[in-house]
Amino acid sequence: MNRRDLVKAAIAHRETRRVPYSLSLCQETWDLHFKDKVPFVNEDGLFDNDVYPAYPPWWGWHELGADWYGMDPPASPPKVAGTGSYEKFFDNLKAARDATGKYILVMIYGSHFEKAYFARGIENLLADLAGNTEFARSLLNRVIDKNMVMLENFLNRPEIDGVLLGSDWGSQNDLLMSMDTWNDLIRPGEQREYDLIKSYGKDVWIHSCGNIERLIPSLIEMGVDVLNPVQPEAMDIARLKRDFGARLTFWGGISTQKTLPYGTPDEVKLEARQVKRMMAAGGGYIFAPAQSIQEDVPRANIEALLEVAREPN
Repeated sequence: MNRRDLVKAAIAHRETRRVPYSLSLCQETWDLHFKDKVPFVNEDGLFDNDVYPAYPPWWGWHELGADWYGMDPPASPPKVAGTGSYEKFFDNLKAARDATGKYILVMIYGSHFEKAYFARGIENLLADLAGNTEFARSLLNRVIDKNMVMLENFLNRPEIDGVLLGSDWGSQNDLLMSMDTWNDLIRPGEQREYDLIKSYGKDVWIHSCGNIERLIPSLIEMGVDVLNPVQPEAMDIARLKRDFGARLTFWGGISTQKTLPYGTPDEVKLEARQVKRMMAAGGGYIFAPAQSIQEDVPRANIEALLEVAREPN
């Protein structure tokens, strides 16, 4: 069983000889602690993981008028521009499949709700959702329409196993919007993307920070396979596993607000083993901290986390 097989087994809710893991570091953390690289990289030259992150050509807002950042809906058109090289991306996919034996995950953060507030600013977009609903709907639909074209440009690649889409719908305490608003303005576009990804036989991974527990039944119903980052400071991860663990794979769950930056290496190992044992029971877990590891985390704690990640069951 190679590294890709471990991840696929977790998504299929099968227990394996080792729990798959996928840890990420902020660039500042890498520069501070791991410029020497050994023994924290593997055959692909990246931080040691079972998931290979692939970043596709995508699109962004381009030279938006000043009215896009005002309180009222803008009158000027939302101009966009593409980024990246498909030739280079496809070459990288093939090289990763041939060389690593890893699960290849296309990573697209800021793909919908976040993409819209990148254009408007989050305060203005939240006001749009509440008071300028049809403008918000039009903007969000434009984002999804563009995403659908961009997704179809690479979804037929056989090397790709899954696609991660990301938008932060939650605060530390609850959703940033009402369930009615999410169902009306966010869910339809998300569903279009999930259905497209599934039609090509790929897994759907979703990233949303914060407490989004109220959304989880809907996400399962919509076809989501993997949820990230599962913040223990925002949600009761034991309850998530109990209530949803048979139908959803979780990726994350180890504290990046408390234990990793402020604990000792032994405390990191203790929490990491406890979380891994609980969340991986019956499959359905990819071991990781709840967020990318930031530069306030001591190197010894990162080493302790990776030690636990590599341990067999």
